[in-house]
Amino acid sequence: MKIAIGNDHTGVGMKNEIVTYLTNNGYEVINIGTNEGQAADYPDFGHQVGQMVANGGADLGIVICGTGIGISIAANKVPGVRAALCYETTTAQLAREHNNANVLALGARLIANQKAVWIVEAFLKANFDEGRHARRVNQIEDITC
Repeated sequence: MKIAIGNDHTGVGMKNEIVTYLTNNGYEVINIGTNEGQAADYPDFGHQVGQMVANGGADLGIVICGTGIGISIAANKVPGVRAALCYETTTAQLAREHNNANVLALGARLIANQKAVWIVEAFLKANFDEGRHARRVNQIEDITC
């Protein structure tokens, strides 16, 4: 499974720990985030990860900024992306099972790196339940502005 990961400067340390987890567990990682602590703009990375997931270049995505809010908003601007901001494992699991989320957003200033790895693990191990949830996800996909 291919995972695209993008981050701004606040998420470098968290990204590095997540990449270690992913590679140690057999995932192919596409790193499109910054690797340095110099200021970087999260909308660029959210958009790039979103595009990669929407276009099929990655199966799932992970985006990281200070709170996870801005980068999730940027990723969600890409049609077909369902980015979910999660701060614990239960919402990460349910984001996949109920909402068919395809991008996980994390806040590097708000959760510890090890907890982020657990959240990623929960997100990746969960699968979409379909059933009644498929109808609702389709309703979301049909929304146009």
